Amino acid sequence: MAKAAAKKAGSSTAVERRPALAGETFEARGVTLAVLPPAERISLRAPAASISALSKALGVKLPEKPKTSTDKDARIALWLGPDEWLVIDEAGKDPLADCAGVKALHSAVGVSHRNVAISVSGPAAAAAINAGCPQDLSLAVFPVGACSRTVLGKAEIVLYRPTEESFRVECWRSFSDYVWTFLTEAAKDAAA
Repeated sequence: MAKAAAKKAGSSTAVERRPALAGETFEARGVTLAVLPPAERISLRAPAASISALSKALGVKLPEKPKTSTDKDARIALWLGPDEWLVIDEAGKDPLADCAGVKALHSAVGVSHRNVAISVSGPAAAAAINAGCPQDLSLAVFPVGACSRTVLGKAEIVLYRPTEESFRVECWRSFSDYVWTFLTEAAKDAAA
């Protein structure tokens, strides 16, 4: 009945999805936090024999070494396990569609709306993350391009280091308020 009334009145009943934490930013001395724009993501599982075909379809070589990543044309592939990757496309192209025609054995699941990405940058970025993450973030151990599934406080995250002084924190949207609040408080402490 509400739909009929809306149609009659000329209004739309479409529901608009707003990204979690949309537009949030925070700055403290040495640390800047920003919620990154929505991106297309897939959780990809595949045996070693399928890596070549999937890499070709995705346009980015799937990394085969622990804690490594590859990127090309706004598409990032993060190694999460011997047969598992998180593929992120920041340009909005659908990696799930790219995998659809691949005959090689694999499982690709769209997780674009599940995750939220937060940028943590600046000279104190590693210190802010280390307030709740046990990962050694020194450049010698976690260099540019490194990634891992880890924890921040009580939330599971995927952590990626695109530059010396910046990190991408991927978390589930249901934990995004917690992760954001944790990082803002940690940034204040790191700036002190």
